[in-house]
Amino acid sequence: MPRPRFWGEALRDDESGSAALEFIVGGVVLLVPIVYLIVTLGMIQSHALGVEAASRHVARAVSSAEGAEDADARAAAVLDSIVREYDLDADTLDVDVSCVGDSTACPAAGETLRVTVAASVPLPLVPPVLGLQDATRIGVESSSVQKVSRYWRDG
Repeated sequence: MPRPRFWGEALRDDESGSAALEFIVGGVVLLVPIVYLIVTLGMIQSHALGVEAASRHVARAVSSAEGAEDADARAAAVLDSIVREYDLDADTLDVDVSCVGDSTACPAAGETLRVTVAASVPLPLVPPVLGLQDATRIGVESSSVQKVSRYWRDG
């Protein structure tokens, strides 16, 4: 004689209709954070490549210049190009040019020049409320070293 089925057993055996809903909910819960992470890492990588290129090219431009005016013009042109190419925020870009040795005149012929470029990356989808857009920035920095040309003219 067959055993009578209870309500709990009938529900446990019924597996129809929930797979699509589970897939949608599970997909959204897993997919949204993964897409946000990929976009964020892409932005950070882009800014990191931008500041690396800026420090390297500014160091080369300044070290191969003939004088201070020429170096300033070259550095400004390189920075403008890098800011446009890598979509960097020019307001958060910080450029520091210094000499490695204990030289009073920097840059000078034969000196070793260090250029450090720093920027901050805004996280995507952070609202400008209560200063969150500034608190959630990630800093990236790069340094490059070049020997100044021996043809550098002071003054």
